[in-house]
Amino acid sequence: REVELRISVMPTAFGEKAVMRIFDPDIVVRSYAELGFDPHEEQLWRALVERPHGVVLVTGPTGSGKTTTLYSTLKQLARPELNVCTIEDPIEMVASELNQMQVQPAIDLDFAAGVRTLLRQDPDIIMVGEIRDLETAQMAVQAALTGHLLLSTLHTNDAPSAITRLLDLGVPHYLIQSTLAGVVAQRLLRVLCPHCKREIAPDGDVWQALTRGHSMALPTRVFVPVGCIECRHTGYRGRIAVYEMLRLGPSLRPLVGVSFDCARLTQQAEREGMRPLRMAGASAVARGITALDEVLTVLPLAE
Repeated sequence: REVELRISVMPTAFGEKAVMRIFDPDIVVRSYAELGFDPHEEQLWRALVERPHGVVLVTGPTGSGKTTTLYSTLKQLARPELNVCTIEDPIEMVASELNQMQVQPAIDLDFAAGVRTLLRQDPDIIMVGEIRDLETAQMAVQAALTGHLLLSTLHTNDAPSAITRLLDLGVPHYLIQSTLAGVVAQRLLRVLCPHCKREIAPDGDVWQALTRGHSMALPTRVFVPVGCIECRHTGYRGRIAVYEMLRLGPSLRPLVGVSFDCARLTQQAEREGMRPLRMAGASAVARGITALDEVLTVLPLAE
């Protein structure tokens, strides 16, 4: 079995310090269900990424699984008759189905220049590793306006905040209205080891704080990690993603105006069925997949 490592080394007072990031190529061939999508989320995600044009963003902090979600999606979408192109920094997995290009600062090939080049390559789907600046954002919008589907990532805490981020970069609100199809925020939660997890009675106060503002019944039981030889005494084995999916429909687009109110859009989106990340985490706790403390660590109540 082959895995890839991204290694960073730095000198310290006591010698070299190394950090290795493990990338498993087999992960990206997973189905949407294996990524953690429930049936409703899979249906919503398919509706976003199987459209002919528009911008679809995946948001979250570093190491939250955004790249895995995008690669898995591209592998699902790739067909012989489609021209699927990417511009990445770096190329994290080489795939024969994709036409991949890597950012090269030495020759002024950044994300924006890469998108500009790809638009001349008759693409059907474009994936941009990250939208970091106004020029890249403008090229992403231009790609959507000219009839292409563009997938990319942003670093924001939740899905609605992606709109705030685009506005802060300088993208006009009317272009966001006309091109942004949807935003998916995600986090990774560790999965409890099935061999040693222990059942306990839930703490009602903590549960109420976690689900504040939403109605979700207190589960009759929750589980906590213990640790055994199967999980190397960590109490956890594997990870699963939880998602917050924002689809910009006709009722939400008018809210993206000159004076954008993120809280108002969030409230309207939740009324239309958007499930916040914290509630997705609470659902994973209620199903015995992860522990309450794990959700509170990844999604602090202060956020």
